[in-house]
Amino acid sequence: MCGIAGIMFKKTGDGRNTSTGQALIDMLDGCQHRGPDSTGFALYGDTHQGHLKLRFFVGSGDEADKAIARIKDVLSANSASIDDEETIGNNYRVVVTFSGDLQKLAYELEHAAKVISIGSSLEIIKDVGTAHDVDHTYHVQNFTGTHGLGHVRLATESDVKPEAAHPFWATGFADIAIVHNGQITNYWKMRRRLEQRGFEFNTDNDSELIAVYLADKLSQGIALEDALKTSIDDLDGTFSFLVSTKDEIGYAKDRLAVKPMVMYETDDMIAIASEEVSLNKLFPGKALNTTEPAPGTYRTWHR
Repeated sequence: MCGIAGIMFKKTGDGRNTSTGQALIDMLDGCQHRGPDSTGFALYGDTHQGHLKLRFFVGSGDEADKAIARIKDVLSANSASIDDEETIGNNYRVVVTFSGDLQKLAYELEHAAKVISIGSSLEIIKDVGTAHDVDHTYHVQNFTGTHGLGHVRLATESDVKPEAAHPFWATGFADIAIVHNGQITNYWKMRRRLEQRGFEFNTDNDSELIAVYLADKLSQGIALEDALKTSIDDLDGTFSFLVSTKDEIGYAKDRLAVKPMVMYETDDMIAIASEEVSLNKLFPGKALNTTEPAPGTYRTWHR
């Protein structure tokens, strides 16, 4: 059992896009009972042409120093120049100027250190503990942006460790992330097909498969909504998941609809979560006109 959450502020430039971090903390606090082991956020902020934001798990002490040195070697070898960097918690965050082959760079970095995310606007922050624990270390509440995803995890098939937490970045593709509640039963079959085409995976988590599957579709020029439609047929199992790109957010739900999902939409925003209590956290004391997506449905929203 896990909990997922997503929010998008549809309008920008009028103050509505300044509270994404705090909104997701509140939403995850409402469903933390669904996943006490780890918590994560996929956060979308300003995009600067030619710049990438990269996050890594590097550990601490000598371990971190060695990992950061390896990362810098790969960046230098790929003509990625460092504009800004910081170490916070067990993360190394670096902003680079880069115009080369992103997939090549991403795969080389994955062999040097544990990549959390790469994107022009995306940053993934995740760790063991609750939403408030992660916020205390990484200051998620200070994040301002347009949209994002969140996840609380109950570990069932892998260890309780930061790299096993959600959200998952689509390895090799910028700005695509997913959060997932459920199980993909044809995971290995789908993964082998993608690996035969040259894609790499860095965990055995079925959620990473969903991210790469969707990113592959987008790279072929397929619209996100159409990719979500095919995912319902191509992915076996019980699942509800949310996906985000730098401009869109969307959901897909399998035809059995075992995994819960509820949403609230206005002219200004869309918020989706596993339980209504997460939505109520955004509007304390207000009666919300929420809806539950039907089995086998999908939808996207664009800023």
